[in-house]
Amino acid sequence: MPDPSHPVPPETESNADIVVVGAGLIGVTSALALARQGHRVLVLDKQEPGRGASYGNAGHMATEQVFPIADASILKSLPGMLVDPMGPLRLDWKYLPRALPWLTRLVLNLRPEPFARSVAGIRALNERSLAAWHRLLASVDSAHLLRVDGSLLVYEKSESRHKLEALEARMREQQVPVERWDQDAVQRAAPQLSDDLLGGLFFPATGHVLDPWRVVNILVDAAKQEGVQFEQASVQSARLTDSGVALMTDAGERRASQVLLACGAHSAELTAQLTGKHVPLDTERGYHLMLPREHDRLPFAVTSLERRFIMTPMETGLRLAGTVEFAGLDAPPNMARAWQLHRLSQGLFKTDLDAETATPWMGFRPSLPDSLPIIDRLENGRVLLAFGHHHLGLTQSAITAELIADLAGPADGHASVERYDLPPLDPYRLSRFG
Repeated sequence: MPDPSHPVPPETESNADIVVVGAGLIGVTSALALARQGHRVLVLDKQEPGRGASYGNAGHMATEQVFPIADASILKSLPGMLVDPMGPLRLDWKYLPRALPWLTRLVLNLRPEPFARSVAGIRALNERSLAAWHRLLASVDSAHLLRVDGSLLVYEKSESRHKLEALEARMREQQVPVERWDQDAVQRAAPQLSDDLLGGLFFPATGHVLDPWRVVNILVDAAKQEGVQFEQASVQSARLTDSGVALMTDAGERRASQVLLACGAHSAELTAQLTGKHVPLDTERGYHLMLPREHDRLPFAVTSLERRFIMTPMETGLRLAGTVEFAGLDAPPNMARAWQLHRLSQGLFKTDLDAETATPWMGFRPSLPDSLPIIDRLENGRVLLAFGHHHLGLTQSAITAELIADLAGPADGHASVERYDLPPLDPYRLSRFG
């Protein structure tokens, strides 16, 4: 309730205990979890729910990806990132001055000790992610939308074999389930792939969703049934009050006892306003190309080791994704990068994919230099944080929602929901950035 010593005009009062800023998968899953603990929840986003990165992700439950977004090879790749506009990893030279502090932190994180901390933190979330997703989808009668049928990393060139073997060894060291497949095994499992593929690594403990957009909408509907309100409004500023928080939006002021910042790449400024802490948050601009005429080409997600992109079968066709660009939030999308994904697919199949009626997309993945999200509770519980999941937002959203619900606790007079196996929060605290 608002502080009686600071009266709030009736039009600015909120009937919510917690305002969630951000209606992507992290925000929506967290809102649902909070509502199930008895909280009155309002979700604010300038777009309709799920229209950001959650709409266009690759659909891959990437539990095998336990390593940070970059390794030491990024230093050798930097010149190519600057000059090749169609490369799988691109850095806009005009954005370089702004990106340099973030890139410096990224490089410093490649030292053995911080790198190991990142791997441990990613693993702790990923190893619990699928179980959390099973619980969540079962609770909304939508378990069929998640296929845990594995994913395949293929290679084409004999000189790539040593990279594949080295990756396999690293995966086994991190206890990631992995199988080595030869050429015949690839053909038996995915007969439409090219005979020229030499083999690959199969990850049985991974999966994919049949339609990320549909998943978001089902979760939004479930949240509404639990009383969650959704409002399309842009949050322009935020401040702490004696009794909670006040958010100024383009539709007026909204107040609540607590706020959850889950607005992805847009979270840094609001975090600074509410906590005084600077967050080294940047954005990976991710692209996809959706091929609606391509059904039944693949039984599971397939990634190319050399071409560095992923192909995921969905209800609506085949989604090609994976290209990354560092150019900030304001530069216009370069959709040629999305169409480049179709060119990259050529030669991976016995017959080329049909790109007629294909649609390109670009979205922002929020990335922190240590590849770990921020999941935290600050300012005497008034501020909750859940952002920075980079390309693991889909994978880690359900377990993140369980962590946020645990941090918030049940509403007064409401019984706590069952507490599942949750990782310790220390690796994800905001304080790690000083």
